[in-house]
Amino acid sequence: MYVNTGTYRLNRAISRGILYTILLLCAASFLIPIYVLLATGLKSFKDVNIAHMWSLPDKITLSSFVKAFIKLIPNLKNSLLIAIPATLFSAIIGSLNGYVLSKWKFKGANIIFPIILFGMFIPYQSILIPLVQFLSFIKLYGKLAGLILVHIIYGIPITTLIFRNYYTEVPDEILEAGFMDGSGIFQSYLRIMLPISAPGFVVVIIWQFTNIWNEFLFAVTITQKPSLQPITVALQNLAGSQIVEWNVQMAGALIAALPTLLLYILLGKFFIRGLLAGSVKA
Repeated sequence: MYVNTGTYRLNRAISRGILYTILLLCAASFLIPIYVLLATGLKSFKDVNIAHMWSLPDKITLSSFVKAFIKLIPNLKNSLLIAIPATLFSAIIGSLNGYVLSKWKFKGANIIFPIILFGMFIPYQSILIPLVQFLSFIKLYGKLAGLILVHIIYGIPITTLIFRNYYTEVPDEILEAGFMDGSGIFQSYLRIMLPISAPGFVVVIIWQFTNIWNEFLFAVTITQKPSLQPITVALQNLAGSQIVEWNVQMAGALIAALPTLLLYILLGKFFIRGLLAGSVKA
């Protein structure tokens, strides 16, 4: 069948033009709020107003970033103390769960896995009262350790799901070869599964760290003292009650977003690989 090359190229160019236009509009919809945050954060308080919200600052000043950083640095430290151990422990536990549930067939495995996944669908609001009562009973209410424990437990369902799907695609013959060499269940995990788990850990670390870092409800409920509050709660309190220094507020929002942004910059190229790893059989 004869195909008009000129018409084909024209239609292809038009299709690409429409696609790129849509992509640019989508990118702009995400970048415009960042532009407003940055433009406002670089202005002095007297230059901040709604009429000139979109305009660049006449005189760039970093005073709002310095002020926000000084106020938020203790809470930034708290967020790191919460997010790092909670992310690592939930990732390790999820990896072990995924390994056992994917490679070890035992009675009740098909029941245990859905029960674990059910934890993903429990709303935070529905468990606040029993959660506070339990943490008070074990003497962890109002402490960073209590908030870390909550994030570890709440992260187990999603980390288990990710690692189970990842380990399912690992050939059983690899483990059988390890068993023939005398490896047990934990030795097989440490020697065989763990070394090839980097893509899964990248996905889990980015996912968990981002969720924990941005979480607000547990943070504001469990932490009582302002000195123990993570950055999401401190950012809310940064607004004040009478006069809101929008330049400081915007600068604080950018500072609060930097750790997750840096994490995506460092590990982002591995994130999609980790999500796709094991999704398609070779």
